[in-house]
Amino acid sequence: MKICMIGGTGLLGSQGAAELISRGHQVKAIALPPLPQGAVLPPEMEISYGNYLEMNDDEVKKMFEGCEGFVFAAGVDERVEGPAPIYDLYKKYNIDPVKRLLKIAKECGVKHCVVLGSYFSYFAKARPQMHLTEYHPYIRSRINQEKVAMSFADENFDVAVLELPYIFGTQPGRKPVWVFLVESIRKMPGVTMWPKGGSTMVTVKQVGQAIAGAIERNKGGNCYPIGYYNLTWKEMLTICHKHLGCPNKKIITIPDWMYGMAGKSLVKQQKKDGIQGGLDMIKFTELQCSNQFIDKKLGCIPLGVKPDDIDSAIGDSVKLCVDILDGKAKNIVAMKGE
Repeated sequence: MKICMIGGTGLLGSQGAAELISRGHQVKAIALPPLPQGAVLPPEMEISYGNYLEMNDDEVKKMFEGCEGFVFAAGVDERVEGPAPIYDLYKKYNIDPVKRLLKIAKECGVKHCVVLGSYFSYFAKARPQMHLTEYHPYIRSRINQEKVAMSFADENFDVAVLELPYIFGTQPGRKPVWVFLVESIRKMPGVTMWPKGGSTMVTVKQVGQAIAGAIERNKGGNCYPIGYYNLTWKEMLTICHKHLGCPNKKIITIPDWMYGMAGKSLVKQQKKDGIQGGLDMIKFTELQCSNQFIDKKLGCIPLGVKPDDIDSAIGDSVKLCVDILDGKAKNIVAMKGE
């Protein structure tokens, strides 16, 4: 199958491309420069550098020419802040492109589409009492992205949204999302203070398998909650401590109200700076201090995701974060919006 991918040089897109190519598929990708220094991409992948948001419809149609599959591995996540209402920015990068690209893909004869989303969508649906879409613009945008994506699905056009959780693993030259975590741990030299709760997580290799599995296996329109390893924050931090060289460092669980106070301080600073975050960090306390776990049978197993070494993947992420913080890693490509 010939597959078009937007975001094929990113951490997730490149892993998805590698997995698809290993299964005999052809992949052509359009991506924003620069290519991270040291990044290893599948040599068989055809890459065009450019901004898909600036392409006209004819250029997009040419991109889809001869393709049966499409993977949207672009967009922005909740870490991006900006002027209020921040929802407009998420709509620009996460919703509007999906609406436009899936429409054109369908017109061009593409049969199988995969959109990379967020596991916050799963919890918004599974825990309606939390009103997550009401309080958090980012989560609302991801739910609306799913609704747009599902609106195109029918018996001749398969659409899968992967609700992705915490992802560990690295791409040389690209800044991991976990720099803030490592920096926070290092700023607490005596003990690590963290809230209760935990999260489901996967390795980047498993995300690649989920992408390929969704292209090959999904029928109709489906949103797949992706989660393989359910770890409490304490279990995850214990692994981080090991790879930071402080395996015996104590972890103290702080009360929810203390985490909420930190969130209140952040929101106050955002207002002072004239910006808004994708998550209301005061309201986010309830979700963050709970077990955000997902049964692998809901998404990973149906898509053929296999076990992997989560400990090693966390270690790789931690080590690259340390090198960045210590100035040992140079020419690092940051996330969009940084």
